[in-house]
Amino acid sequence: MPQIGLESLRPAAPNHGRKRVGRGPGSGHGKTSGKGHKGQKARSGGVKGPAFEGGQLPLQRRLPKRGFTNARFAQEWRIVNLGFLSRLPEGVDATPDTLAEAGIVARGTLPLKVLGDGDAGAPRTVRAHAFSEAARRKIEAAGGTAILLPRPGAASQGADAPAEGSGGGDGPPTAPTP
Repeated sequence: MPQIGLESLRPAAPNHGRKRVGRGPGSGHGKTSGKGHKGQKARSGGVKGPAFEGGQLPLQRRLPKRGFTNARFAQEWRIVNLGFLSRLPEGVDATPDTLAEAGIVARGTLPLKVLGDGDAGAPRTVRAHAFSEAARRKIEAAGGTAILLPRPGAASQGADAPAEGSGGGDGPPTAPTP
């Protein structure tokens, strides 16, 4: 018999069945199935949710809208603090790929930002899409270099711009300059 201790305790299996309504008067939940007589709450689809106030204009619609949220357009980052870079072997550059392979940051397409919490340790080349001022200072003070990578998905300047005079813009077409 296995030894019983706090680490081996598990919750008991549930043994309470589903409530079967509308199965006659002897069940206690027959006829109106526990919903009472008539009224909106007795009908199918009759529960209207927590904000419903019986047809009165709900509170969240009576109050004015305020403020602004940038959530749809905010830049998301993969974040790594300087202290975690010491987990990489000596002489290995810290790049988004090497950090992902080491399990320090998640794989993905989000840009990488290095923050300054912790010690830079040995001199190291760190490549990232952004650095905090403290991180850049600590990396350079340790004798390393902080190299800024271009943001993923950012088109190179002018690559997607239509050729001059091609009519690709919103304004009237312009003649090419000689």
